[in-house]
Amino acid sequence: MLEPIMYEGGVFKHNLVIELIEDLGGYVLQTNYMQTEVMIQMLCPHEDVSMLEDLAKELRAKITRAPLTGTDIIVIAPTLAYHHLPHHSCDVAEYMRRQGANTTLIGLARGVGRRIAQISSKERALADEHDLALFTLGNFENCLMKEKYVLYKDIEVPCVITGTPELSTTPAYAKAYVGHLGRIAHRLRNEGEIGALDKLAEVVGTILDEQRLEISKDPLTTHPARLMKEIKEHIPEINKSLSPAPITLQLMGARVKLPYSQYKEAIENIEFEEGPKLGEIARVLPSGVRDYMLIRILPKSVTGFVI
Repeated sequence: MLEPIMYEGGVFKHNLVIELIEDLGGYVLQTNYMQTEVMIQMLCPHEDVSMLEDLAKELRAKITRAPLTGTDIIVIAPTLAYHHLPHHSCDVAEYMRRQGANTTLIGLARGVGRRIAQISSKERALADEHDLALFTLGNFENCLMKEKYVLYKDIEVPCVITGTPELSTTPAYAKAYVGHLGRIAHRLRNEGEIGALDKLAEVVGTILDEQRLEISKDPLTTHPARLMKEIKEHIPEINKSLSPAPITLQLMGARVKLPYSQYKEAIENIEFEEGPKLGEIARVLPSGVRDYMLIRILPKSVTGFVI
């Protein structure tokens, strides 16, 4: 099993970390340079994490387990209006990103109001493309418990809800609820607010770990990180994409930010060194995000093998 790890340290000799991960059979997902510092998101075999820890100690760097690494989260605000989206919704999305996740932030077209709030089928389908949906709701307990569940009750991926009050029970149809993150008219900087963001990241990480455990019971035919590596090697156009995170990893596959109509056949014909083509072990679908494509890797129970 591959552990999601985040490395934070100096640029000096950081290439040794990348070489070690590749030698161990892990994957480097993303490398971010910040002047003299570097942050590397990676997947490391569980039994070899101690070797990575020893190297990080030698380089005076820090490594932490980052369960949000390699995941795709959508943050949903009820509307694009200033009293719903700009402050805490943006901060929540940014905090999830700092923890290793790729995030998409949207505001619903008709999500305003207690009894009239709605979510369209297109918005629902977009949420289901992700690994987890995070709804940033408001301040009133009665609204959270008895009204706003209509926004997420039909979404298939786990939904985490945020709001202001502390609730004794989780709202219906939600996987979890985190309080002290309701409508806030300023950036989240105070100690209690940062603590709430930390709790949110912990709750989301726990849910994603549960999903990984469930997937491991019927493992995917190949790992999404292996899929990313093969696409980069066989489709050179992906390296010229100006989109952030041209290949967005997910727990069950990836979103590839190339035109579906133009590259579907080329993606399906990617051949693995073990023999099978990508089209034989995964479904290539149109994404609701622009004209991108969504790849869903088939489990072992369908293909009969793992590569």
